Amino acid sequence: MDEVEEFVIEHPLECEAPNDQIKKESLFSNMKYLILGVAFGIVFVKAEIISWFRIQEMFRLAAFHMYGVIGTAVVVGAISIFLIKKFDIKTIEGEKVVFHPKTFNKGQIFGGLIFGLGWAITGACPGPLFAQIGSGFLAIIVTLLSAIAGTWFYGKFRDQLPH
Repeated sequence: MDEVEEFVIEHPLECEAPNDQIKKESLFSNMKYLILGVAFGIVFVKAEIISWFRIQEMFRLAAFHMYGVIGTAVVVGAISIFLIKKFDIKTIEGEKVVFHPKTFNKGQIFGGLIFGLGWAITGACPGPLFAQIGSGFLAIIVTLLSAIAGTWFYGKFRDQLPH
């Protein structure tokens, strides 16, 4: 039995893929994530990333805007990971950042297709859902509830899905 399976047995209600953070954070300490989330939402709104029109433009190959945003995020992420590994950068709490190896399986292709189809139909991916709701697009609550239901169904039937 590997570490993940042991963790799931010992802690059945906790995430089966926990991060490697050692120090537990207090409720007040977690406020930084709320502030960062609000700032992130504001950037999403100002950059028009939550715009249904911009998302439809992307899927119709009619504009570069969203491809530029996504491409920039990929480049910034790749450079960040490179720098974290090269200079052994630690977290704010002084803990080592650990990157676990990823394995590929064909189920990820099916999941990606379903995700992309849902994104194209609804004009929303999980990142901007809350910014869209916060901006007054209340119909997106249906998308949020659908995303939650899809996550639940995945967890429930994951063992029967293609690997």
